[in-house]
Amino acid sequence: MAASIHLEPAAAFEAWKIQAVTHQLVDHPLLQLDALVALGKRLESRRLVRTHSDDATAGSSFADAPLLHPNAKSAEETLAGIAEARAWMSLLNVQADPIYRRLVDEVLDAVRPAVEAHDPGMCYRAGWIFVSSPGAVTPFHIDHEHNLIMQIRGKKRLYVWDPFDREVVSEEAQELFHDQHSRELVTWNEAFRGRARVFDLVPGLGGYMPSTSPHMVENGDEPSITISFTYYTDSTRQRELLYRGNARLRRLGVRPRAIGASPARDKIATALLLGYATARAAVRRAFGRGVRDNSQRYAPA
Repeated sequence: MAASIHLEPAAAFEAWKIQAVTHQLVDHPLLQLDALVALGKRLESRRLVRTHSDDATAGSSFADAPLLHPNAKSAEETLAGIAEARAWMSLLNVQADPIYRRLVDEVLDAVRPAVEAHDPGMCYRAGWIFVSSPGAVTPFHIDHEHNLIMQIRGKKRLYVWDPFDREVVSEEAQELFHDQHSRELVTWNEAFRGRARVFDLVPGLGGYMPSTSPHMVENGDEPSITISFTYYTDSTRQRELLYRGNARLRRLGVRPRAIGASPARDKIATALLLGYATARAAVRRAFGRGVRDNSQRYAPA
């Protein structure tokens, strides 16, 4: 079945603005529980499943939740019995599965014209499916990608914060995240709730979260299925370069100017950093060393 995704009207869509989404994926055969049980079995053999128990809270470390609050059941057991499993499960990088890669492309191709008109360079495509028991929580965290999150079954409350709200996530936390992939400084405070945009998601509704928008999710009183379609653009990759540059300056004892405070400075810095990154990648390739390429079509599994 064809994907039908509705962002804000193209003239109003803004790449760095949180906004509502509607969709018609609720009855898609690949998003029904029996199909997800089969997918979970395939992905678990490739270590592409992440899970924790419903003991996790908003303030739990997102990185450490699977260790601090383990769910001992297999993907098949958890998904097939999600109503009683007392667990949260994510099927990671579903684009690694040939069947689900087609779904990722179908959805992102549908929204690409509206996205590219304002934020060109869609790449690093990925899909993530979240299946949660009643009351399970996704801890507070940030991610690199732009994110279209869509509710398929059940109800949940999604809290999203402006990616530029430095009361919620500081410049230093952004630098550490982009430079070392660490969320150590991204920490929860109950006072944040009043600053969030809140989405009460039911099947057919969703939200768009720009890159590094802090977010947290509380599941409702029934099992939930949610899918996210994510991607990078030229602007997300440039922003990552700028924060990595500022992180290096801070390690040298320099207090860098906040990203966005001077667009002219950011533009010059981006050009310099891009040249450095390109040269560094060439050297690493010459010596047979790995290079992370976040401009490829799909995110690697």
